[in-house]
Amino acid sequence: MDWGTELWDQYDIIDKHTQSGLDLVEKYVKFVKERTEIEQNYAKQLRNLSKKYSPKRGSKEEQECRFSNHQAFLDILNEVNDYAGQRELIAENMMINICIELTKYLQELKQERKMHLSEAKKAQQYLEGTYKQLDNSKKRFEREWREAEKAAQYAEKTDQDLNATKADVEKAKQQAHMRTHIAEECKNDYASQLQKYNKEQNQFYFTDMPLSFNRLQDMDERRIKKLAQGYVLFADTERHVMPIIGKCLEGIARAGTNVNERNLPSSSLSPFSTTPTPSPANGPPSPKFGRDPLSYCLMEINKTVKPRISSFRTLKRTPVDSEGFTHLPPEQRRKRLQQKIDDISKELQKEIDQSEALGKMKDVYEKNPQMGDPASLAPQITQTAQNMERLRGELNKYESWLAEAGGRGDSIRYSTHSLNNNGAHNPNSPGAISDDTDSSQAIYTEFDDEFEEEELAAPIGQCTALYNFPGSSEGTISMQEGEVLFVVEEDKGDGWTRVRRNNGDEGYIPTSYATITLNK
Repeated sequence: MDWGTELWDQYDIIDKHTQSGLDLVEKYVKFVKERTEIEQNYAKQLRNLSKKYSPKRGSKEEQECRFSNHQAFLDILNEVNDYAGQRELIAENMMINICIELTKYLQELKQERKMHLSEAKKAQQYLEGTYKQLDNSKKRFEREWREAEKAAQYAEKTDQDLNATKADVEKAKQQAHMRTHIAEECKNDYASQLQKYNKEQNQFYFTDMPLSFNRLQDMDERRIKKLAQGYVLFADTERHVMPIIGKCLEGIARAGTNVNERNLPSSSLSPFSTTPTPSPANGPPSPKFGRDPLSYCLMEINKTVKPRISSFRTLKRTPVDSEGFTHLPPEQRRKRLQQKIDDISKELQKEIDQSEALGKMKDVYEKNPQMGDPASLAPQITQTAQNMERLRGELNKYESWLAEAGGRGDSIRYSTHSLNNNGAHNPNSPGAISDDTDSSQAIYTEFDDEFEEEELAAPIGQCTALYNFPGSSEGTISMQEGEVLFVVEEDKGDGWTRVRRNNGDEGYIPTSYATITLNK
């Protein structure tokens, strides 16, 4: 159906119809937004549930993970956490691909509809103005024609009156002739206005209104097509993550099938044994214990507990000024101060980016109230501003310390302890080591500082990519399907694992996008 041909006189109906179409788009955007909120809440509850039942480090539950049924339950918790990440991905994609896109398109449609209706309204008003001019011209012509007829009748009556003078007759005839001339001019003006109105009416009904209505029809058809694409995206968004969700469900099923009710670690039963199995004196160990129980338990503990260099920090140390790194030699102090300045600069840049993002989000909320309340962002904006002010202060402080360290040169080298010519400690020096305890503290202090200088952490395992990951977000790293990476930091329950390439590039990847194997 062609609106310009068949609905040329249905301006009000077209106005209501196009407005109802825009209302439908807005209603669908609100529907999808509420769906994303449900998905986000659902994912949050799943993560909290997985975290609640996950064993804590060093707890009895973590030691019991040697049993297959306990390990299977831990695998299920990890798969549930990955499943929650996919629900968050669904919510994010729906918000970006449907809500934000349709909201922008809706604003464009509103502006376009307003422009077309305004053009049609102007054409209608112009036609009404032309009709008013025609009506005024018609009324004037009728009035002047009646006056001309009266003047002609009066002149004829005066001419037939025997008592009228010749001057009166001439005067009456001149008046009648003047009125007739004015009536003829009004007639010509009325005819001209009539032709103008007919021309404008033809332009209005056959050109202006059909053009505006056809543009509105084209706009409405584009709206329907865009809305249909939004309907399809609603399903495709969830369909795209179905393979990964299927992997999570397969992992849960695999955890159940891997449970072996008879395969139990022999050492795990030792706490419940009442009578140990005797072994012959000076003979081979019992077949039940293929190895020394104590050494086996220690080995099992070493497998489950990862050694940390930071354990040396638990030893008693001599109090030092760690904030300004004045306890370090000059070169090491400058490196540590520069590293601290770089870290603070990165944090400050993140806060600046977050501040800009919050500002843009606030502008979007102000322009589109249905997307959210701008006032709800005020606490985050205030907190970000405070963080930026704090980081700037720390940055200035460390930069001043760096300048101070560069100016002193080697004057403060080995200020924490002095050595005599023979390499022994000088008892008279201010920072001298007084006894064996202080000596051990100084040794651990130097040993700890050496470990602090290391920048790259040792890998704790490897992973193989199951899918392609672009790594476009800040802090992430891209990977290709089948690529092997080193695991630097395992998943802390947030669905992300830190990895490293051979060339030293580090970043985070989704845990569910890779098969991870940790070192025993």
